[in-house]
Amino acid sequence: MPFLSIRFPLDHLDAAAAEAACFAAGALAVTFTDQRDDAILEPAPGEFRLWPSTRVDATFPQDAASPATLTSLASALGLPVGQLDVHAIADRAWEREWLADFHAMRFGRRLHVCPTHEKVDAADAAVVLLDPGLAFGTGTHPTTALCLEWLDANAPRDGQVVDYGCGSGILGIAAAKLGARRIDAFDIDPQALVATRDNTVLNGVADRLHIHETADTLPVAADLLLANILSGPLVELAPRFARHVRAGGHVVLAGLLAAQADDVAAAFEPAFDVTRSAARDGWQLLVGRRREPASGERRTAHRGRPGA
Repeated sequence: MPFLSIRFPLDHLDAAAAEAACFAAGALAVTFTDQRDDAILEPAPGEFRLWPSTRVDATFPQDAASPATLTSLASALGLPVGQLDVHAIADRAWEREWLADFHAMRFGRRLHVCPTHEKVDAADAAVVLLDPGLAFGTGTHPTTALCLEWLDANAPRDGQVVDYGCGSGILGIAAAKLGARRIDAFDIDPQALVATRDNTVLNGVADRLHIHETADTLPVAADLLLANILSGPLVELAPRFARHVRAGGHVVLAGLLAAQADDVAAAFEPAFDVTRSAARDGWQLLVGRRREPASGERRTAHRGRPGA
């Protein structure tokens, strides 16, 4: 079934009112997209955040977007009809469209992220099977790529790993494929926990990757903590992360811009020796080695429950 797309700039319009007007006019779907390539970093669960310059793209059945529909929609939006850009959309197998753009990727020497429609043939490959979904983390973003390359070069063999802000579970699963003994994963987004659980089953590592719905049940004294989140939360979480990592263990911190690296490093330096490990496209990876806790420093986090 072919469709029509009616597009217009959001500009001064209220997003909820514009969406409601489109659905009232018969739209099947309404999408908000960026017009200028402005970055929006990961919003909190349930948060709806738009770009400074946003375009509305409403999808209609081909026979529903008549001149009368355009006139009615323009009136409801308070826009001239000429500002509504109408395009035909050819019918395709939409659920498979992503296959054309997502292919197997290698990170470092042997770590690969591979969609389920492809195969990696390298004999010594450590392969994370992953299809794009609703949770962040496929390896295409520089911050995730930096973490995966670090993991490939520093395989956590027999180690205990915490994946804090797990998203799709990509980093924790990669750690498992590289030999980690146990991985404990947490995210504030329930959808991320669902995606991580599904992806651990797909990759056959559910016996080693344990999902936590609260950070309070994460273990202390981990060998490695991975956190690909944002600079603000990283700064706030530095004392908590220090409690989760054993002396001599490491934190790998991503999701921060190079200009934010000094602030994040300063937050971790009371407990970690921090270095700038690698950078890409303006994003910085920090790695910290946990020093011996100072006298009087207490570990207050709970130990993870078996099977948590």
